[in-house]
Order: sequence, then C-alpha cells, then structure tokens
Amino acid sequence: MLRISKIIFWSLVIVLLLWQLPWLYNFFMSKPTNSPFTLYSSVVGEFTMLDVEEQEIVYYDRAGRHYTEAEFDSILPMFYYRQLVTDGRFPETICGRAVTPRDIQNTNFHVRFNPSDINKPQIGLYPLMESMSGRVDLEMPDDVFRITEQGIEFIDMQTNTINLEKSARFTEMMQRKGFRFPAIRLSGNPTDRKEYDEGYVILDADSKLFHLKMIKGRPYCRAIELPEGMTPKHVFITEFTARNMLCFIADTENGWWVVKRPSYEVVKTGIPAYNPEAESMIIMGNMFDWTVGISDSDSDRYYALDADSFALIDTLIYPTPDKSIPGLTFTHYTDEFVRPRFK
Repeated sequence: MLRISKIIFWSLVIVLLLWQLPWLYNFFMSKPTNSPFTLYSSVVGEFTMLDVEEQEIVYYDRAGRHYTEAEFDSILPMFYYRQLVTDGRFPETICGRAVTPRDIQNTNFHVRFNPSDINKPQIGLYPLMESMSGRVDLEMPDDVFRITEQGIEFIDMQTNTINLEKSARFTEMMQRKGFRFPAIRLSGNPTDRKEYDEGYVILDADSKLFHLKMIKGRPYCRAIELPEGMTPKHVFITEFTARNMLCFIADTENGWWVVKRPSYEVVKTGIPAYNPEAESMIIMGNMFDWTVGISDSDSDRYYALDADSFALIDTLIYPTPDKSIPGLTFTHYTDEFVRPRFK
C-alpha cells in the first residue's frame, strides 16, 4: 500500500512540474509578438500599418512611405470616414467613385471567426424568428426548434411540448425541397438585436446547403446550388447591413466561399486556404476591398480581396515564432475543452 501511495504521489509531482514549470517560465520570460494593425488601402494600392515604436505611434505602408496621422486618415477613408467628416475633409470621390458617408456606413462590415466557436458542444436548440413581421423591431419567438433524423421539431418553451402542426409543416416543406435529415451543420444569428433576420443556413445529411427561415408564419426553404466538386464543411451566416451576402462557406479543401444575395450565387474567394477549426479569421470589408487576417501559431497572414469579384489583390505575412518552452497544458485557444495535452 505504501508503495502504491508513493507511485501516486510522485506521479502527481511529475504532472505538476510538467504543467507549472513551463507555465511559470513562459509567464515571466516570453514576450508577446504582436503584428502591427494592418489594413489594405485602395487609395495607395498597398497594405498600410499602424505600429508603436519606442512609445510612439508610427504610420507607414509596405512600400516604406511614412504618414502623419491626418494623412493616414486620408489613405484609409473607408475606415476613418467619421474622423474625415468631423474634420470637414471627407472627399467627394474615392478611387474615382462618388461616395457619401451613408454609403460607407451601409457597406462597411467587420466580422471575426474563432476556432473555439466551432470546437465546442452545441445545445442543438435554436429560435426561429419571423423574418417579415411588418414591424421595425424583431421579436424572439415562444418556441425553439431542433433537427432530428425524422424532421424538424418546434418545442414550446413554456409548456415543453412539441408543436406537431408547425413541425409537420416545416418538415414537409424541407423534404419537398430535397432536404435529407438530420442536419450536420447549422448557422444562424439567434438575437433580436439586428437589423433583419435571414433565419439559418443548414447542411443536410448529404452536405447539401439550404436556406431556412419563416415568412409570415410559413416556412421558406431553398436549396442552394453548389459548384461541382465542392463539398461544404462549415457555414457562417452574415446578415450584414448591405444585404448583399447570405453566408460564408468553408469547404473540405479549406477553400473560402461567399453566397451572394439575392441571386444565391456561390463564389470562391481568392484566399489560398483557411481552416476554421484551427485558425482565427478577421474580415474588415468595405465597398472597394476586404482585408482578411488569418492567424495561427506560426504566422499572421493578411489578404486583400476585391470587394466585387473577391479576387486576391495582395498578400502580406508576418511570421510569429513561438519562443515558449513546451510542457503540459489543459486549455488551448482552438477550443473550450479542459483536458491534458502536450504543447
């Protein structure tokens, strides 16, 4: 018995040393390697950077040109348009196109995707709002739905009972459109604090993509035709102010696609590769270009895309070497699970 106790004790000591010693070293000795704030500018046709050097903010672009703060505002008018309006310096045209502050406000968008949003348990219950109520404000419904192997089921939250009539109506419509139960992936934005509601984009059991929402109490379901040979793996609904996109798609080959509205055309972007299960992404878009930043443990990669064709304009990569020493950890930025793992 004493021998077993010693084995358990020393095993715990080893685990604690593998866990705490690397953590203490990395906490006190490792220095963060942050990439500068980077945005593509269609005005100068270059990536522009804002960084801190010796406690002073510097503004420059990849061509080596340095700018004052006011000049930096002017070469990024889509990002700093409110400052330009306040200063009375907002231009009448940008890149040869007549633009108003309202145009910029309606077409700018900012979205972030993190691996931890995907690599976590899903509850499997979702509210489906009325998309065309005739009212300005959206309202949360009294029920939620789940998708099973038999169909879609709407559950009244007050009584915890299934609304059989509503469930049958939606199930019949989805089956009529070719949906095969159950769903393997689903994306929506279940909040009433948004301008409009597009319901959900869903991948069925055959990895076919569908758009589901409720219009005046009736089901709306549409199959979205995908390019030949493309198999979607993850979907991300957008609901941006401009209403020109329905969702993003990440396929099994790490391609990144856009579903346009209202045509439902599926277009591949110029991003070489993106794995949403292991990499984080941020997109800052406007009517001229998108700046797409993709980060993993090795690098921060920036891609400039044309806002109309989604073609690749330029690429910039910042290496981020990991100087921390390996050891035992229990958490990781790619998921929300607590479990032992070696780094």
